[in-house]
Amino acid sequence: MCTKMVQVLWGCFLLWNLYISSTQTTYPGIKARATQRALDYGVQAGVLMIEQMIKERNIPDLKGSESLEFLKVDYVNYNFSNIKINAFSFPNTSLAFVPGVGIKALTNHGTANISTNWDVKSPLFQDTGGADLFLSGIYFTGILILAQNDFGQPTLKLQDCYAQVSHAHVSFTGELSVLYNSFAEPMEKPILKNLNEMLCPIITGEVEALNANLSMLEVFGINQIWHARREAVVRAYLLLGQGGSLHITERTGVVRQLLPRPVLTKIDNYTLLDYSLMSSPEITENYIDLNLKGVFYPLENLTDPPFSPLPFVLPERSDSMFYIGISEYFFKSASFAHFTAGAFNITLSTKEISSHLVRHSQGVGNVLSRIAEIYILSQPFMVRIMATEPPVISLLPGNFTLDIPASIVILTQSENSTAETIVSMDFVASTSVSLVILGQRLICSLSLNRFRLSLPESNRSNIEVLRFENILSFILHFGILPLANAKLQQGFPLPNPHKISFVNSDIEVLEHFLLISTDLKYETPLKQQPSFYGWEGLNLISGRWRGKSVP
Repeated sequence: MCTKMVQVLWGCFLLWNLYISSTQTTYPGIKARATQRALDYGVQAGVLMIEQMIKERNIPDLKGSESLEFLKVDYVNYNFSNIKINAFSFPNTSLAFVPGVGIKALTNHGTANISTNWDVKSPLFQDTGGADLFLSGIYFTGILILAQNDFGQPTLKLQDCYAQVSHAHVSFTGELSVLYNSFAEPMEKPILKNLNEMLCPIITGEVEALNANLSMLEVFGINQIWHARREAVVRAYLLLGQGGSLHITERTGVVRQLLPRPVLTKIDNYTLLDYSLMSSPEITENYIDLNLKGVFYPLENLTDPPFSPLPFVLPERSDSMFYIGISEYFFKSASFAHFTAGAFNITLSTKEISSHLVRHSQGVGNVLSRIAEIYILSQPFMVRIMATEPPVISLLPGNFTLDIPASIVILTQSENSTAETIVSMDFVASTSVSLVILGQRLICSLSLNRFRLSLPESNRSNIEVLRFENILSFILHFGILPLANAKLQQGFPLPNPHKISFVNSDIEVLEHFLLISTDLKYETPLKQQPSFYGWEGLNLISGRWRGKSVP
């Protein structure tokens, strides 16, 4: 009895902690904003998307039966197949925000030219041939509702769909076209009726297909993550004496706290990035805001970092189509996650150090080559660098800095004996961060501002310390930083709409957050997207505090 009471108390304690954590205010690490300019461009991009969709989609056959009283024919069964849209025009199309609801789409006075094969059957005759169908007075309106599901993924739904085609004109081709065209007009009314019944289901189906693509995001290791969290859910319920069948979809509260986070992107071999929506989009008359979690996790641990994001507000601007605010918390969580995962611990051999010194010693080539020859090549050793704390991130107006507290150990590298420490010392490397956008990625590059070295008192007179202290800054400048920048060129993926790239981008460092202002460009599937992995020879823009996208 006592044991069960303890279990119940522990279960209640667990649920209470989860409840408290769920009710605390949490701010986003990333904010994304689309303006009316983005919607206006969306109208243009929508035409391109429709053209692509027409090429890829098969339009269903149009079948029906009509009586031709003027010919005294009881019925004529017809079938239009192989329907192709050859041209279309939507001259009056608009997208507009509906505050608190969604995005309203409206088009009228649209036209379309369609070609098709046909066959008809009646008690008196049957025949096949071709036909052209001209539609005019096309009207459509509907509201796109954007929301989030339980996993933080975006969802899309079409509401209040209404579509109508006012006029249809059929023109038959072939040897008997004159005869068929004489009774084409009575067939136009049923064609219009069928079309008008089909349009909204077709459009709704396309939106649902897009919504399915949004919810089926690629997740690295989601099975492992789910299994681990499922066990936690089961344990919590068992503590409460609620064993047996566990219906996850019917539970909220504790279950939701322990469900997997599917909107995860694997950044490298050390970390994952959580891009999940924290709430449904906020829609005003002029823009739509998305609040994203924007936090990094070590690959094997989805525990939130031991610090919280601070609130920040995007400036009221409308010159660009799209704005992305990246908070200091985003970068701090990246620093903490990489530190926790051991990403900042590296060991370099003599050969690796020499290679990088020679490759990146353009300003002091002869001097460094001579130092490398005397101090490195003549006595093989290893350099082990370990971050002692997570690198410190600071974003102030016009100033993005990264301070790296670390220790360095220089060891002998002998074939017949164990490694022996020659000297160890602590240092802090203060760096400036340059930024550039390539495609849909934010690329960072480090440059060394200053270097502060601290030595133990007992080692200050050691000849080996003096010997290696002279070249340590060169190793950092021309060995460590090039390696770090090569890794950083992989970049951070930025949230962006499907098949949309960033153009005319600008980066500003503001108080505790980074602001990206950009326009958008729809990329057709035929265009090959560049790869951003392993561009070690890339020349990043040297502008210190501001960056531009590469066209």
